[in-house]
Amino acid sequence: MRRDTKVNAGSSIYERIEDARMTDSERQVALNALRQADLFVDAFIWIAKKIGRRPVRLFLKPSLKH
Repeated sequence: MRRDTKVNAGSSIYERIEDARMTDSERQVALNALRQADLFVDAFIWIAKKIGRRPVRLFLKPSLKH
């Protein structure tokens, strides 16, 4: 198999970007986009955990019975 088409199951996406055939500027753009995506996902998970720690009453509709 050719080196650029071989997929290693244990490799990370960062290693695959480093091994891909592209210019240095394209590689930098790809790495920056990946880092931004990582930050977005980390922020989303952090917010989801914060919301999950809130009491359930926070999401109940107020009613006249209470």
